[in-house]
Amino acid sequence: MSVAGEPSFRESVDMMFRRATALMDLGPGLQEKIRVCNSTYTVRFGVRLRGKIETFVGYRSVHSEHMEPVKGGIRYSLGVNQDEVEALAALMTYKCALVETPFGGSKGGLCIDPRAWDEHELEQITRRFAYELIKRDLIHPAQNVPAPDMGTGEREMAWIADQYARMNTTDINAKACVTGKPPHAGGIQGRVEATGRGVQYALREFFRNPEDAAIAGLSGDLDGKRVVVQGLGNVGYHAAKFLSEEDGAKVVAIIERDGALVNEAGIDVEDVRQWMNSSGGMLAGYPKAQHVVDGAKVLEMACDILIPAALEGVINLGNAARIQAPLIIEAANGPITYGADEVLRAKGCVIIPDMYANAGGVTVSYFEWVKNLSHIRFGRMQRRAEESRSRLLVEELERLSNDQHLGWELTPDFKKKFLQGSDELALVRSGLDDTMRTAYQAMREIWHGRPEVGDLRVAAYIVSISRIAATYKSKGL
Repeated sequence: MSVAGEPSFRESVDMMFRRATALMDLGPGLQEKIRVCNSTYTVRFGVRLRGKIETFVGYRSVHSEHMEPVKGGIRYSLGVNQDEVEALAALMTYKCALVETPFGGSKGGLCIDPRAWDEHELEQITRRFAYELIKRDLIHPAQNVPAPDMGTGEREMAWIADQYARMNTTDINAKACVTGKPPHAGGIQGRVEATGRGVQYALREFFRNPEDAAIAGLSGDLDGKRVVVQGLGNVGYHAAKFLSEEDGAKVVAIIERDGALVNEAGIDVEDVRQWMNSSGGMLAGYPKAQHVVDGAKVLEMACDILIPAALEGVINLGNAARIQAPLIIEAANGPITYGADEVLRAKGCVIIPDMYANAGGVTVSYFEWVKNLSHIRFGRMQRRAEESRSRLLVEELERLSNDQHLGWELTPDFKKKFLQGSDELALVRSGLDDTMRTAYQAMREIWHGRPEVGDLRVAAYIVSISRIAATYKSKGL
């Protein structure tokens, strides 16, 4: 979304990049090589639908090939354009470097309103778009691996994977051409929830460091924290659900296309989601919260944590001064413009940046890609071995207790949990949690260790750019 008087999304990403490189010792040539987008392919293709030929415009942008394959989602939206796709591809490069997934950055988009077409028509469109990209190796397990994004999901990824397999019948790694597939079609447990789960893990790690929370004027943990969520799509829904159900946070407002719901006593996220599923995606009429028509105003309400989880540019120079949240976590890509970022930092607001906060998706996509290349699900070989070893220990402890007449016994709940080996979902969550913790600590070291850095976003860029620069240098650049 373009905001009057502000740079474009692409320009904002470049400006944030330059804010970081001004504090780094990189030659101008290497800086420019890292910054620029390598290539963007624009495709215009026709599909016969409803008795006539419809022409669609799509993009696939490759920002950096310092590591291959390159990785990044495909979004379906009428707002898709080259500028946006290139900005998102750049963010993917920095994001992958930050969370240490071995990919370069890419992004794709199709100018389409997916709600305007029925499922069969959408499949025809998706397969033709995929065909145009596959035949140019812009979808390929070793070169370019898409994933879901706004307007796409498991269904579209399954169609793309099948289209690739049809065109590459002898490629044993065909399923690795795309991630975010349904589990029964080569996907991985926990992928759908991954980005929202990553937001939860990012906030948990933030609050594990009391001095960081204190900078935002907050204390304690997530329990009781008042949360405002903008966007109840895949990411916003899962983040809000997990934070409220597992961490005790209180979701006091949900903002969507047709306004917002507000309830200071807390909102049942799952209940709202079910309501939206039955009301065509609308919040209006939901009986257990106040409906506010001007949803943008609700972004400005007092809360502890604001989670923008929809489009870019929703917090801009037009409203930044009125934002009251002391902590903002960017679940969406680029929800805060460059100008708004400066206003918020001057106010003392702490921003957990998008390239870290929403990296759960690409992290679990990495796990799925590895699973597809290894041709075995996680946990298959070690799960029962873990259970057998745990059972030996439990049985020996119980034997000792009986022999020595100690009179103690393990509680049934502990035994059940201890004796349960790690399945695929448990391993995915463990890997994601470890990734989010490690990446946060890398940012935090820069944030606190270099006073001139000042905020987490610049710290994240410095960590990412340093890693990308080291890769290029190892290649002889």
